[in-house]
Amino acid sequence: MTKKTKLFPLIPALWASLFDIFITTVYQPKEYWQGNLSIATEGNPIGALFMKYHVSGLFVISGIWLILIVLLGYHLPRKFSRVFLLFALIAHSFGASTWLSMHLGFTSTMLFVLLNSILYLAVDEYVRKVEVLRTNEAT
Repeated sequence: MTKKTKLFPLIPALWASLFDIFITTVYQPKEYWQGNLSIATEGNPIGALFMKYHVSGLFVISGIWLILIVLLGYHLPRKFSRVFLLFALIAHSFGASTWLSMHLGFTSTMLFVLLNSILYLAVDEYVRKVEVLRTNEAT
């Protein structure tokens, strides 16, 4: 698999992670951003710990996580990479869906999960087609 082709499978996991980070940021209480760190609202205990330590904690832990997604998703063997990236996609789809269902209702949650599923399958199908074409060209 080429370097460029190895980047495509990262897209769904990164998209879901970024959306989860965005929606977590948007729905924090105004008082949190004004310095009342004790009212941070986050279901992930690691994220919650960072958020209660400093107002930029969410962005620090999120940056570290996004870097890990890229490094592991890119460098792990394909079989393990696919599992890891699917895990990240599902985990962040779940995390974001808790915010969506609470603030925008059930339908928004289902549409978000559907969109992420379609994106994952479309990217996976594209990568498979590219691999088949490269294999056919090599023979």
